[in-house]
Amino acid sequence: MIGQAEGKLAGRLDIDMEQAFSALRTYARAHNRPLSDLARTFINSTEPLNGLIV
Repeated sequence: MIGQAEGKLAGRLDIDMEQAFSALRTYARAHNRPLSDLARTFINSTEPLNGLIV
């Protein structure tokens, strides 16, 4: 699930997978969310990731 979210974010922002993982992890920590839950909601397009820092 996390790998799919990384791929989706990397494609959307034209960044590499490492940057995408780092951005997702930072966002999850900043919002006190488990990374796996964040990844699931992002893949399902129910989490827009407003304020994501790359």
